[in-house]
Amino acid sequence: MKTVAAERDESQRSMDAALRYLGFRPRSEAELRFRLSRRGFDSETITRVLTKLKEQHLVDDVAFAQFWRNNREAFSPRSRRLIEQELRSKGVAAETISEVTAGLDDELHAYEAAQRKLRHAEGLAYPDFCRKLGAFLRRRGFNYEIIRHTIDRAWKEVGK
Repeated sequence: MKTVAAERDESQRSMDAALRYLGFRPRSEAELRFRLSRRGFDSETITRVLTKLKEQHLVDDVAFAQFWRNNREAFSPRSRRLIEQELRSKGVAAETISEVTAGLDDELHAYEAAQRKLRHAEGLAYPDFCRKLGAFLRRRGFNYEIIRHTIDRAWKEVGK
């Protein structure tokens, strides 16, 4: 049986660990729960800490999912399917994922991703251009139809 002081100390240590983990970027509740349990904190302490963090609006899965979507759109465009997969792996609920990813335009994101890659593909022959850009867009989770359309559009813009 833990003393009140030991319980308070454990609670404070887990809160400190959670805040340090949140210091790098927003996290989902599941990520925090997993991290704290890996650090050896018991489930009662973790639940108490997560409740406090939610009350302070430091843990919010909807806000986290929105952050993740915006971050992907701005810095590393990916397909809707891949963003949904990433959010699922972070422990975000399915209804939150579908709410946040509604309205994502795969065609636009594929084009934006291709634009960033074009400077590396300049001067290539058409088969090499298609291979490189197609492989890049496949890794970003886009389907064949969108990749084909994006490659054609990019090839016309390169001026060949």
